Amino acid sequence: MNDTPAPQPSPHRAVLDEVAPRLRRLRARRGLTLAALSETTGISKSTLSRLESGQRRPSLELLLPLAAAYQVPLDDLVGAPEVGDPRVRLTPRALPNGGTAVPLTRGPGPLQAYKMLIADRGGEPDLRTHEGYEWLYVLEGRLRLVLAEHDLVLGPGEVAEFDTRVPHWFSSADGRPVEILSLFGRQGERMHVRAKPRG
Repeated sequence: MNDTPAPQPSPHRAVLDEVAPRLRRLRARRGLTLAALSETTGISKSTLSRLESGQRRPSLELLLPLAAAYQVPLDDLVGAPEVGDPRVRLTPRALPNGGTAVPLTRGPGPLQAYKMLIADRGGEPDLRTHEGYEWLYVLEGRLRLVLAEHDLVLGPGEVAEFDTRVPHWFSSADGRPVEILSLFGRQGERMHVRAKPRG
């Protein structure tokens, strides 16, 4: 007994198989004869008949004039499957030490992007370390970044990047929330972007 499943037809084959009945329905709805359609498109009656019976595979050269004659998009004519939804569903996450992070990347790749709203976390820095490399870009507000012995304030358009094994902490610098973009990568994944020097 053969337990191997029968091969399934490809989705492209199924789409092509549906073109013939779709062409027949369109012509019937428009109330056109094969002769009238042939005159409009320049495609012979025999070719049109074979297309509608499935005896001839549709080609772009044949489908384009038919789409124009029926005044429908080519995708509707062939019933092409819809493209997947490209939108990223943004789900905010509360940060343990105050603020919100919105992941901007969907996959588990080496670099992760976040839009973050950082609250005032108090005046006393609580420096942390962990594996990785981080790149911060200030969108709005003022960010206080403590990095080892450095205590910095960054404004809109300024960038910082650092090895997260260096003790660090950041917060709003003036009591108001600060909005930043954060790119975080595993150790060795650097962004190669620098802040523009002030003139």
